[in-house]
Amino acid sequence: MTNLDGLDLDALDRHLRAEGVARSGELRAELISGGRSNLTFRVFDDASKWVLRRPPLHGLTPSAHDMAREYKVVAALAGSAVPVARAVTMRNDDSVLGAPFQMVENVDGVVVRSADELAALGDAAVIEKTVDALIKVLADLHAVDPAAVGLGDFGKADGYLERQVRRWGSQWEHVRLPDDARDDDVLRLHSALAERIPASPRASIVHGDYRIDNTILDENDPTLVRAVLDWELSTLGDPLSDAALMCVYRNPNFDDVLGMRAAWTSDLLPPADDLAQRYALASGQELQNWEFYMALAYFKLAIIAAGIDFRGREGSDAPARVGEAVAPLIAEGLAAL
Repeated sequence: MTNLDGLDLDALDRHLRAEGVARSGELRAELISGGRSNLTFRVFDDASKWVLRRPPLHGLTPSAHDMAREYKVVAALAGSAVPVARAVTMRNDDSVLGAPFQMVENVDGVVVRSADELAALGDAAVIEKTVDALIKVLADLHAVDPAAVGLGDFGKADGYLERQVRRWGSQWEHVRLPDDARDDDVLRLHSALAERIPASPRASIVHGDYRIDNTILDENDPTLVRAVLDWELSTLGDPLSDAALMCVYRNPNFDDVLGMRAAWTSDLLPPADDLAQRYALASGQELQNWEFYMALAYFKLAIIAAGIDFRGREGSDAPARVGEAVAPLIAEGLAAL
């Protein structure tokens, strides 16, 4: 298509030519995904394909969709052990498309989102090897020296866990129901987390949203991760928080958050404790204070679910049962402690 909401192809074409990006033929595009998160387009001409991401037309605050942040980490990780798409161009202002955007080279492969798509990858041995490959990529990310790739100033590593507890606790006040029956348990978990914040073992680049559907797998060999996607929540922080959130996404309540039978909650994958041990082995990282990290991840996911439910009540599209996931996720967090 040549006319899509949020994507002015004529303006983008002028920008690409000005940036010296090789072009061949008419520029076209198709919408890959959109809605509550960033809009993602596949842009192509007669010779090349790219992926462009920009904030949604309506929705969250611009700070939740920092194009420069996402582009910077992808560009910095080029040539590292972490597979990423090649960075092409980025504008962090409204001058080209009326909103910030970033564009990377298209990576061919498959994105596995649903439980059925996971089952289609192959037999149990293939899925086991795919899981190990995914965990190795996360361990490789956490092994990257941020300063060595130009990301020493990518975030404030000191006090990361304190800021996480404070941030997600304050978010509850914005998304809770009037006279919310869940208040006591949410506040109890928040207080318990605030009292138990451990010293972080070290700072690393954290992805912030790592699971199978935020990667591209090789079409012919799903045990090969071709690229890691969706870096909008990345920063410098505690690697164990990244690993714990990956494990918490295994919880069946995550299906209600996404509004589908998700690949990462499938019974074909190892349980969360198994994933954690595989990560510890791959990274050489001891899982000290693991109960805190799991509780924090459950807390974060519960507040995210409440936020999606809040926006649904305000008129945005949201999964029908997302609000029902909040209480059991909070309960899981309390149980972890």
